[in-house]
Amino acid sequence: MNLPASSGRGPRERLGAALFSRVAGPEGRANRARIHGAPGPRWFGPERPIRTVHGDASMFVGGLSALLLQSLHPPTMAAVAAHSGFRGDPWGRLQRTSTFLAVTTYGTAEDAQRAVDRVRAVHERVRGRTPDGQAYHAADPHLLGWVHAAEVDSFLRAHQRFGAHPLDAAGCDAYLTDAARVARALGVPDPPLNRAELTRLLAEYRPELRATPQAREAARFILRHPPLPGAARGPYAVLAANAVALLPPWAPGLLGLSGARGGVSGGLVRLSGHALIGSIRWAMAPPPPGPPGRPAADDG
Repeated sequence: MNLPASSGRGPRERLGAALFSRVAGPEGRANRARIHGAPGPRWFGPERPIRTVHGDASMFVGGLSALLLQSLHPPTMAAVAAHSGFRGDPWGRLQRTSTFLAVTTYGTAEDAQRAVDRVRAVHERVRGRTPDGQAYHAADPHLLGWVHAAEVDSFLRAHQRFGAHPLDAAGCDAYLTDAARVARALGVPDPPLNRAELTRLLAEYRPELRATPQAREAARFILRHPPLPGAARGPYAVLAANAVALLPPWAPGLLGLSGARGGVSGGLVRLSGHALIGSIRWAMAPPPPGPPGRPAADDG
């Protein structure tokens, strides 16, 4: 990872700036100032668990794990392969996703709704067929439901394992209730509101899941051939190993990742993950708190 010129900053600031630039993109600083500084009501107040989860460095592992899990749904994977540009512009895709999460989690209600409207417009245009001829439409509520379930399951798993302040049982359910608001806005008709509902929903999708050649190729690209300079590959390998370890027990084998840890014990993988996530958390200053104000009224 290429660090920017020091400009008088110490190692911590330089590392934090490099990480932030990778995740947020060239407009990251301006976007952060607008997201956190614009006045107005928010969908979520400062005390809500969604802010705790989405603002934690554990999202580096949770995001990777979510991509792997989502790839096991063939129509979802076919849509990603054909329309997302994840191979040609993986950093751009990451930056767009992270900006969307930031806007809907921390931004004003007006900005959050605009971000959702833009995503829905894109989804409406994404149509096609899987390699075996199954039709897909990115705006299909069933497909959207899988993407949401895989994301929140992965984000919550990562937070509970690596988060600075893991949630209690009520907090986990409250996180899913928060995330459901964004999911409904995106077109998911009945997102899970607690862990029991999430567990049932994942079980309902399980018969549809399999590792297509597209999914296995995506996993190889994400885990073993990321577009990174040599100096960043070691830390990234730690993230990747922990992303695989975070998956449901049945998922790595489907993706051909049973040996992804290279014989290293699960305990050592987890310890290395804690050390790396702690370093990322140390390097990246937390975002400034949103301005005082009430959350927006829940309009469903």
